[in-house]
Amino acid sequence: MPNIRSSIKRVRSDEAKTRVNKSRKSEIRTLVKKAIVAKEQGLPEAEQLERDAQAALDRASAHGIISKNTAARRKSRIARVKQLEA
Repeated sequence: MPNIRSSIKRVRSDEAKTRVNKSRKSEIRTLVKKAIVAKEQGLPEAEQLERDAQAALDRASAHGIISKNTAARRKSRIARVKQLEA
């Protein structure tokens, strides 16, 4: 534990940011998984879920939660998912 006052505050603020970013990353992973499953199963709401996941990835990338390339890779993976042929 640091002794300098500003360092103590930095540790506290870093822990708070880490909690928030973990939560946001988890939410993004959930949205991406839902979009992929919906597309694979050919559900009617698949397009909306895909748009929501892509928007969340863009926001996370803009705020520095994930890198720009990671967001692009995940959006690409969602777009490449094929629907099951019945």
